[in-house]
Amino acid sequence: MNLPVLTIASGNQRKVSEISEMLDVLSLKVQKQPDYLNVEETGNTYFENALLKAKAAALETKTWALGDDSGLEVDILDGRPGIYSARYAKNNAEKIKKLINELSDSPYRSARFISCMVLCDSSGNLVKDTTGICWGEILKNPKYPNGEFESIFWVKEANCVYGELSQSQLSKLGSRGKAAKIMSPYLKKEIGLI
Repeated sequence: MNLPVLTIASGNQRKVSEISEMLDVLSLKVQKQPDYLNVEETGNTYFENALLKAKAAALETKTWALGDDSGLEVDILDGRPGIYSARYAKNNAEKIKKLINELSDSPYRSARFISCMVLCDSSGNLVKDTTGICWGEILKNPKYPNGEFESIFWVKEANCVYGELSQSQLSKLGSRGKAAKIMSPYLKKEIGLI
């Protein structure tokens, strides 16, 4: 029996495995997008960027495709860096330094990670989109060296930074995990697994 195929619109195998696990779809062949596929994120929202990626992966592979886009939004910075999180500075160390400097000694450090997932059919048509949010606050210093934003984003529910969440915590509390949890039943229904 040929299993239905779902392409995750990412070239990052770790991310593909993480999303696959979060979706909880065992009777599905999950693959990453072709290595040569590189989609420019030109959208103005997480949804638009996720759709660009999912659509491109679907049309290229002629399979179901799932794209996602995420970012860190800091309340006192009017939601910045937001959709520009990946391009906020030239590397992770610079991003963290810039964010900590921008916040300075402000006591208002509430923030959220937002993830948007988009499912497209094999013709690139939008089928479903979901959004997950993880609430937290920005620490004054990274919890561990050489990290990304995840090293300074404190998740109160878990009593640790985002980067220290276990796989099961990521599925339950993480923004991508929450988006995947909402997406999973729609995906199974659309692909005919239930």
